[in-house]
Amino acid sequence: MDEFRLINEIVDVLGEAANGPSIVIGPGDDAAVVAISPDHQVVSSIDTFIADVHFPANAPPADIGYRAFMASTSDLAAMAATPQYALVALTIPEVDQNWVHSLSEGFVDAALSCGMAVCGGNLSRGPLALTISVHGEVPQGKMLTRGGASVGDVIQVSGKLGSAAACVRTGAYDNPGIPRRAYFRPQARVDLVNVLRAQASAGIDISDSCLQDLDHILKASHVGATVSSTLIPLGEGAGVEDALWGGDDYQLLITADRLLDGFHAIGEVTSGRELLLDGEPTEAGGYDHFRA
Repeated sequence: MDEFRLINEIVDVLGEAANGPSIVIGPGDDAAVVAISPDHQVVSSIDTFIADVHFPANAPPADIGYRAFMASTSDLAAMAATPQYALVALTIPEVDQNWVHSLSEGFVDAALSCGMAVCGGNLSRGPLALTISVHGEVPQGKMLTRGGASVGDVIQVSGKLGSAAACVRTGAYDNPGIPRRAYFRPQARVDLVNVLRAQASAGIDISDSCLQDLDHILKASHVGATVSSTLIPLGEGAGVEDALWGGDDYQLLITADRLLDGFHAIGEVTSGRELLLDGEPTEAGGYDHFRA
């Protein structure tokens, strides 16, 4: 099978996920054309996922596609943007029609669950990697950023943490239990964008680690924080270290002037510039591509 037949195969698998209300021209032309709602702003993000760095190369391809798509879309949720469409670039070492078909099915599952269209992309030969560019929209001036936290705000998370990190720590990628599902099948919290627009002061998705991502908010907002380890909601199979310094949760970490329904309070924003854990200064830690 040559490149262009493989592209057609991918488009066929995408089916209804290749179109949406904002898509004017989808796959098949030199570029996609999309429509923007009046009085809205576009929110865009892009992520690259490399085999045996961001996912095990031998993992089921549907899981790889689903995980990568959801991890990318989580950035839109963190900024209170409604997801609209995505572009996907795939690099593969050789043509494997069944593998690409299954990968595309993972994209479809994730895209449809987020109300998104996969409206274009690229295919090339090389070491296995995926690059996903996601785009959403938010009413003018309603985006959520990292820089709005205020002293006294409640620091809170949208769900239990640490199961994905426990999967990585234990190498339980083939275990059908919850930690494996948390790693390969996260859910971008796009269901919360309206709540965030109305009530949150700052936000970020938990990808690198809870404390590291919290530290990004603190630096952008020029504040400090105190966090209690006993308040961290632990996912199944997770320890406190998984939840605090692991990552790949793709839950949202936000600040607000009160605890929001469905969220878990883990600390409070303070006037100092330090990050305190159980009353003691702590290192943010977390994932870093270039840390020695």
